[in-house]
Amino acid sequence: MPIPSWPTIRLIVDAVTMPLLPPLVTAGRLREAGRQPDTPFRIALVDGRELAMLRLLRVLPGKRLVGEAEFGGQRVLAKLFIAPGSERHWQRESCGVEALRAAGLTTPKILVSGALAEGGYALLAEFHADAESLATAWAGAKDFAVGDYVAMGVLSPVLEVLARMHQAGVVQEDLHLGNFLRTADRLLVIDGDSVKNFGRPLTAAEAADNLGMLLAQLPAAWDVARSTLLANYRKAGGISGFDEAQLQAAIDKVRDWRLKDFLGKSVRDCSLFSVERNATRFSSVWRESADWLGPLLHDPDVALEKGVRLKSGNTCTVAKVQVDEREVVIKRYNLKSVGHALSRFWRPSRAWHSWREAHRLGLFGVATPTPLALIEERLGPMRRRAWLVTELCPGVNLLDHLSADQEPPAAEASAIATLFATLHRLKISHGDLKATNLLWHAGRIWLIDLDATTQHRSAAAYRKAWRRDRERLLRNWPENSELGRWLQTKLPPA
Repeated sequence: MPIPSWPTIRLIVDAVTMPLLPPLVTAGRLREAGRQPDTPFRIALVDGRELAMLRLLRVLPGKRLVGEAEFGGQRVLAKLFIAPGSERHWQRESCGVEALRAAGLTTPKILVSGALAEGGYALLAEFHADAESLATAWAGAKDFAVGDYVAMGVLSPVLEVLARMHQAGVVQEDLHLGNFLRTADRLLVIDGDSVKNFGRPLTAAEAADNLGMLLAQLPAAWDVARSTLLANYRKAGGISGFDEAQLQAAIDKVRDWRLKDFLGKSVRDCSLFSVERNATRFSSVWRESADWLGPLLHDPDVALEKGVRLKSGNTCTVAKVQVDEREVVIKRYNLKSVGHALSRFWRPSRAWHSWREAHRLGLFGVATPTPLALIEERLGPMRRRAWLVTELCPGVNLLDHLSADQEPPAAEASAIATLFATLHRLKISHGDLKATNLLWHAGRIWLIDLDATTQHRSAAAYRKAWRRDRERLLRNWPENSELGRWLQTKLPPA
């Protein structure tokens, strides 16, 4: 049998290997793919070289993709700018990275920066396989006690880097912990697109605003650690000239903006939430949970009837349900009479209110079961029945957990004091503060049943609501019991 010629061998090899190569796509195809482009894929640079995207780390639909890729036999971090007219963002990213490097800050080195073959731009940087986002590190530490050394070990290096950035006149205008990566021996600053270079050290007001932007994203309980965090920033050489009151004002400003923005997103279709609405139904669900919650969302009543009933009442029905090997709680808000239905027609449902308040508490770092989905029956603009789906908190309620004959154990005592001090600073009342609506789980007190929860704008309105909350909580145990006396001294005054 004759030996095949070299060209024939190449044809055979190509025929075998070609199907194994990821598909070659363009920026236009990636825009059309929306939120979930298939990976892996290849995309060509204008000089003919190809990039193989292996996995996506972040997707801004139709605008930008960030992921781990392979280029020229090397692992790289790839940012693809795919929107029409994206040259400005690509240039800002490049300039921002150079500004960080010029300021002596550690940031992944740019390896390649240029146009894609059929529109769009690419920026390829060093890929640090051992790097961990500080947002991920903080997620594992944020529930620890305020000032805990593990949590401070996440925050302190960022404060040191911020001090250096501010002295160098460089800030990130979209500052968050996800913009920092830590390796075994250093902290990397990423996201050059949001970098602004002042060309001079920041003023006191500018530094307070930028530091406040970061601290506003910590749980509100961490406000009491403000002086410690500011001292760490100053010790590293940060800008002076502003005090704690100015810093708190900056924190409050950013927190108010983030809250308004997030609550708006929770009821509109966006990268975080999948929202559907028509003449007879409205629904909002965490996008990352939409697939596995799909059967429940299609017919919540069927799921509720199959679940373990927790409460049956005229105004609401509650059940624990298993979905895709996960346990959730469904709460259906019933209409007990024609008059009741008419009174609810024009108002947001109690499910809607609970959905928003749960997200509010979550944004402030107050423990409450994660709200997963909201469903409302509608007749045009009029509301009818509604359902709220949340994660299950497996904790035990305080009425069963605490003994009236003694003060709470140290962990529970600290958690109770922290919770109510935080709610007091935020002017948030619960509205039905029975001990059965407070659960002890994973070292924290969790709030449930948020139908009447309110954040008050008026200090007078809050004082009135807190006085009712306080009285309701104290009624759970005898007034002269050890626990009752302890609560009287540890709760914020009426």
